[in-house]
Amino acid sequence: MSIILDKVSYLYGKDTSYEIMALNDINLKIDDNEFIGIIGHTGSGKSTLTQHLNGLLKATSGHIYVDGEDIYDDDYDMKKLRGKVGLVFQYPEHQLFETTVFEDVCFGPKNQGLDKKTVELRAFEALYNVGLPDDLYYSSPFELSGGQKRRVAIAGVLAMKPKVLILDEPTAGLDPAGRDEIFDLLKKMQEELEMTIVLVSHSMEDVANYVKRIIVMDKGHIMLNGNPREVFKYYKELERIGLAAPQVTYLMHELKARNLDVDVDVTTVEEAKKSILKALGR
Repeated sequence: MSIILDKVSYLYGKDTSYEIMALNDINLKIDDNEFIGIIGHTGSGKSTLTQHLNGLLKATSGHIYVDGEDIYDDDYDMKKLRGKVGLVFQYPEHQLFETTVFEDVCFGPKNQGLDKKTVELRAFEALYNVGLPDDLYYSSPFELSGGQKRRVAIAGVLAMKPKVLILDEPTAGLDPAGRDEIFDLLKKMQEELEMTIVLVSHSMEDVANYVKRIIVMDKGHIMLNGNPREVFKYYKELERIGLAAPQVTYLMHELKARNLDVDVDVTTVEEAKKSILKALGR
């Protein structure tokens, strides 16, 4: 499922003294089965951008096309869009409210008007896909760990069978082990369920390790758009807007400066290891 943004701009507080240009003339295409990371400093427009993808915010100007249909046409069904494009907010566990995990995951598909059997089958499938132990299905969601709550929140969106899953800082507040678990889960889901995943993250290491394309936002514009190797070549430019490359990028540039013939464009520890061993003749 493709999503195309054509000259999309968005103003907060339009026609008031507090007017702010949050997005400015954004042109972007998202294709089937992509794993995309959106990065940018606070206020760069990254969360505003994601909220346009499922119609939570409406562009001040421009158009958004989903599967060739303009979502701003008068007769376009926004409910259909939100069934295709699921959005998981930052700290999604704060949205859990049912008495059991299973009931919470049933909530989304139930609101789609599906019959009871289909709703329950979707809930079981979603909980299985996020790897939650089945002995927790009928526990209170408020008794779970932070990482388990995050899995339940993701399952609640998955149960609606979206083709695109958008996550805003999906590992915020989790410890390193919890972050690894969530990112491993997202990678597995993206590959096995053949869905598009778009995530907003501040962790350069995580973005470099998992996503295939990075979109860098700055002051409402797309500053960079490419695979991790292409984007992190511009680490000095990223520093100028308050971001940074993965630590391995700085290490490889330092080794290169010390006359070790390494690949400075690697973005992961495993790639760095191979390049260093090769440069050392091992």
